Formats: sequence, structure tokens, C-alpha cells
Amino acid sequence: MRLKPRLFLVTMMTSLLLAGACSQSETDAPEPSASDALASNEPEPTVVDVVAALPRTASPADARVFFITPENGDTVSNPINIEFGIEAMSVVAAGETQAHSGHHHLLIDTGLPNLALPIPADSNHIHFGDASTSTQLTLDSGKHTLRLLLGDHLHFPHDPPIMSELVTITVK
Repeated sequence: MRLKPRLFLVTMMTSLLLAGACSQSETDAPEPSASDALASNEPEPTVVDVVAALPRTASPADARVFFITPENGDTVSNPINIEFGIEAMSVVAAGETQAHSGHHHLLIDTGLPNLALPIPADSNHIHFGDASTSTQLTLDSGKHTLRLLLGDHLHFPHDPPIMSELVTITVK
């Protein structure tokens, strides 16, 4: 099941964050009392809050991703050949931690996902964690939008995010 590796990853990240928070010396911050905890109006952080607070992989200012094919406004036939371009970064497989690198995610007929969280994996968010720089896909007839979003070794968008311009194609 796909959820288990992600759940494991989130659990491990949460544990690391909590371990770091618990390792502060007593001089860093006073220990809150039980009455302080009860009086607090702040909600407990959720897993989403914890994951969103994780540091992001930095990207060079001149990094960019783009479509080599198709071009904005193209009319295409199935199967559609799509080629991804990248500048000032390297394409590596998911899980590989290399400076100034990432892997492509193709967004089809959808807006940007929450950029503080890992990029979803579904029919509108296609992952290329194998470091692919091209694909063939079949889409229904009509207009479609395409966008590339580079993800780091854990599928998080970089900081700042590296994304292509939105491309609109018509499939005949």
C-alpha cells in the first residue's frame, strides 16, 4: 500500500523534530508547567503542520524547468510526446540527495499543490522519480493544461519552487 512508506517517513520526520525540540538545554527555555499547558489556547500541531515546518531544499536563483515539447497552443494527437527541459539543476532519481538536483512532476489539468507539502501522486500529479526527462501519455480529446514542478529527494517542491509556465494544448 502506498500510504505506509509515507506514513513511515512522516513518523520519522516527526520523531526527529521532537527529538531536536527535546534536546534543548534547560537554559534555552523554561519547562512549562501543567497549568501552563492547560491554559494554552494553541491547538496541538497536526502531522501536516509538522511536515510543512520541515526545511526545504534550496534551489539556485537561475534554475528553471520547461517543456521542450509540446509548446503552448499546440494541437496534438495521442499518444502525446512530452519532453522536459531543465537548466541550472540536475535530474536525479527520487531519494537521491545531491545538491541542486531534483526530479520532474507533471501536473495535468490542475492547479499548483500546497507547496509546503510533498507533491501528491495521482492522475493529475504524475511523478518521474526514476529521473525520466520525457514521457508519452494519452489524454481525452479537448483542451488540457500541463505544468512541470520539480521535487526534491522527498518529493517536496524546492525553495523557491521551480516550475514551468502553464502550457495549454488541444488533443484532437
